[in-house]
Amino acid sequence: MAVAGATLTVQLGEVDKERLEALAETTGRSESLLAAEAVSEYLALQEWQVSAIEAAIASLDREEEIAHAAMRDWIESWDTDDELDPPKPSRA
Repeated sequence: MAVAGATLTVQLGEVDKERLEALAETTGRSESLLAAEAVSEYLALQEWQVSAIEAAIASLDREEEIAHAAMRDWIESWDTDDELDPPKPSRA
């Protein structure tokens, strides 16, 4: 089942164009598909980051705090087998 999409023209630097061509050839996938996946992943990451920043600002506006040590421990656990849940804010 094909998914309808919109066409977008993007200007790439020569080095990135060559990298895209090489990856397409290596993976047997089209440059268009790889570029669309890259854009989708980039947008998801940026949306997550903006959402996290907005939540942090809202938390500060509510004068909630997260202990520095709890935040540090959480960040240090990223990409490990024992990744912690995000620390919860408490009222200052």
